[in-house]
Amino acid sequence: MLLKDKSVVIMGAGSGVGRAASLIFARNGAKLICADVLRDRVDKTVALVTDEGFPALAVTCDVSKADQVNAAVQAAVDAYGRLDVIYNNVGISSTRGTGATPGFMEIDDSEYDRLGDVNFRGMFNGCRAAIRQFLKQGDNQGVIVNTGSVAGMVGWGGTLYGATKAAGIQLTRGLAIEFAKQGIRVNTVCPAAMATNFGQADGSDREITSEVEARYGMQHPNGRAISPEDTAYAALFLASDQARNITGVALPVDGGYVAA
Repeated sequence: MLLKDKSVVIMGAGSGVGRAASLIFARNGAKLICADVLRDRVDKTVALVTDEGFPALAVTCDVSKADQVNAAVQAAVDAYGRLDVIYNNVGISSTRGTGATPGFMEIDDSEYDRLGDVNFRGMFNGCRAAIRQFLKQGDNQGVIVNTGSVAGMVGWGGTLYGATKAAGIQLTRGLAIEFAKQGIRVNTVCPAAMATNFGQADGSDREITSEVEARYGMQHPNGRAISPEDTAYAALFLASDQARNITGVALPVDGGYVAA
C-alpha cells in the first residue's frame, strides 16, 4: 500500500504503461483520475480498476492543451479533496501510426509541432498544473513522476524524439531544484525498448507477438523486452514515500542498455 489514500492523476492512462500504472497504483491504495485523449480507452482502464474495487474516474485530456490538463488536476481536487501525485505518462514517437520513428530529413513542420506539443509541452503542462495545486495546498509536499526514455539519455530512438525526451529530463532536473524547498519531488522514469501500443498515433491495437518481444529484447544486455509493468513499478517507487529523498533523477528501466 505504497500510495495509501493518495490522490493521483495518471496521464496517458488508456493503454500501455498508463493502464499498467493505473492498476498497480490502485492496488497500492491510490485514488485515481485516469486521463487520456482517447475516451474509450480510458473508460476501459477505469472499468478494470473499479472492477477490482478501487476508486477511479475517467477524464478526457489532450495533454498539449493546458486547460484540459488543468481540468484533470481539478477533477482530482473535486473528487478527493487534494492532489498528491501526478504521473505525466506522455509521449508519441511519430504522428504516422506505424510505431516507427522517422529520420530527421523526413520530419515536416506538422510532425515537429505535434511531437513537441505532446512530448514536451504535455509534460510541461502537467508539471505546471500539479505544482500550482501543490503550492496552493501549502503542506510542503507533492510528487511528480514523468515518463521519459533512454532516447533522452543516449543517441537512440530517433533524433527529434530523443530531443523532446532530453528536454523533459532537463525539465525534471530544473523543477526538482527550483521546488525542493517546497517539498516537491520531481523524477523521470526512462524505459528502453518496450512492446506496447506506443507509436500507434491512431490508438489502434498493435499485435505484440513473441517475435516482437524477442526483437525488442535483443536491444538490451539482459535480453528481455521492457514491459509496461516494469516501467509502472519504477514509477510507483518514485511516487511513494520510499523515494522521499530522491529527486531530479532520470531512472533507466532498460535491461542495462544505458550502462552498455
